Amino acid sequence: MTLQQQLTQNAVELLKKLISTQSFSREENQTGDILEEFFREQNIPFRRKINNVWARNQHFNSALPTVLLNSHHDTVKPNPSWTLNPFEPLIRDGKLYGLGSNDAGGCLVSLLATFCYFYYRNDLKFNLLIVASAEEEISGVNGLELLLKENDLPEIDFAIVGEPTQMHLAIAEKGLMVLDCVAHGKSGHAAREEGDNAIYKAIRDINWIQNYSFPKVSPVLGPVKMSVTIINAGKQHNVVPDACSFTIDCRVTEQYSLEEVFEVIDKHTESEIAARSIRLKPSSISEDHDIVKAGLELGRTTYGSPTTSDQAVLSCQSLKLGPGHSERSHTADEFIYLSEIEEGIDLYIKMLGKVITG
Repeated sequence: MTLQQQLTQNAVELLKKLISTQSFSREENQTGDILEEFFREQNIPFRRKINNVWARNQHFNSALPTVLLNSHHDTVKPNPSWTLNPFEPLIRDGKLYGLGSNDAGGCLVSLLATFCYFYYRNDLKFNLLIVASAEEEISGVNGLELLLKENDLPEIDFAIVGEPTQMHLAIAEKGLMVLDCVAHGKSGHAAREEGDNAIYKAIRDINWIQNYSFPKVSPVLGPVKMSVTIINAGKQHNVVPDACSFTIDCRVTEQYSLEEVFEVIDKHTESEIAARSIRLKPSSISEDHDIVKAGLELGRTTYGSPTTSDQAVLSCQSLKLGPGHSERSHTADEFIYLSEIEEGIDLYIKMLGKVITG
């Protein structure tokens, strides 16, 4: 058995353990324990904060730049359409079924295998840092963001964030900003010409949101996208409502900051608007970056990702890349092909090898 075959076998066994263990966001303590045990078995020193577990290569040198390998070990809750036991790893027809197998367990165990492959090398041009993070599925503040905020990690030159991309190169990712809006009016009796209907005022703002196009369009991600996804007003049929609340889901490209998008929306609407946060920023990596070139040389293609990940809290250039298929994420009877894990490990090693070895 070759080293990479052994790494693949170990990765699959680890993934089966992770699937067997409930790890909903904010409840990842048991999978954190499993990851600790993995590092102990590999004789690799590690650190843990809450449910984040991380390690660095044996010959870490503070004079060298650092590459972050990151994926998450939390999962969403299984939806009611599952026909299999989501916590029972099942291999059938070359597929490994189980909650979190595709998003993002396959990516995590493949990155761990890659980290182990390079761990003992003393000739690397970059340090390697791996973080198995928590709370990614809820964009929680006690995941990767916590380690960055509290300076637990060294300065990062660039990052590979493991999410299912079919091992193609997601070189940009949209940021997310959620806006809570309230249109204010004046109550009155619906039968008389009284009041100032807040619903009508909200409709005017919603029409603007629906029809406005931000002028700068990303060559990779396309336009900024705004969607009104929640609306609430009124309590009685005969009372003109004095308030109408609605929510805007904003997916922002690298062409704008979240603050710039907020200012444009606020300027063109009458409603009172508040951003839940401006944490989840758009991210990207240059097409001329060595890690992107390495992937292209290996036959991979580039694209822009509309979904958010832990990239959103990173300030360095980052690439989203991993085995599995994004369309399987959060679906019933989630699975990943065993061949995808094998390919993922192989391509991670080859791509990084082109960049970090002498």
